[in-house]
Amino acid sequence: MKIAVIGAFGKSGQAIIQEAKQRGHTVLAIAHRDHPEVSLAYDQLLIKDLFDLTREDLAGVDAVIDAVSAWTPETFAVHTTGISHLAQLLTGTTTRYLKVGGAGTLYINAEHTKMLKDRADYPADWLPLADVLVASLNRLRSYSNLAWTYVTPAFNYDANGAKTGQYHVDGEDYLATKDEDSYISYADYATGMIDLLENGHYIRQRITLVGDHH
Repeated sequence: MKIAVIGAFGKSGQAIIQEAKQRGHTVLAIAHRDHPEVSLAYDQLLIKDLFDLTREDLAGVDAVIDAVSAWTPETFAVHTTGISHLAQLLTGTTTRYLKVGGAGTLYINAEHTKMLKDRADYPADWLPLADVLVASLNRLRSYSNLAWTYVTPAFNYDANGAKTGQYHVDGEDYLATKDEDSYISYADYATGMIDLLENGHYIRQRITLVGDHH
């Protein structure tokens, strides 16, 4: 497959690209600015802002994995308006769209009226991003003509964790009785992401990838 990864220099993007390349997929790495110390390892690199991408840029791509991260209110639009822009580019194509999500959006009650971000002990400085990721997920749900999947990592998303190849897929509910039990390494998340892509599962669904041990 040919896979475009947006946010190619973020930690998630790098892990996903590494996994995809190891499996023999062709990767188009997309980022808004170059990081030469990393990009030398990328066969195809497009330096372009997400909002400037065109249909031509993504022509012939089987899947777009959106691993963009934005941590400040000034850049949050990539999670909302950015999704709308990509949806316009991909509408009418068979291209999959997979979005790296955030655990704050997981439901903590059966009625699905409360999320992890609504818990009293949820870190206050994470709330602005969690709120925009909720908006991002709601926007994705509105596209019935886009083959999207929203892929949430477990609560403890560990950049330095080992690659075990062991993980399972949960749905939209936060199932851990203790936060430390909700864990996945970036490497295992990347494994799960490429598995999802290869298997063609979970179209227009939000799922969670959780490691089996750590």
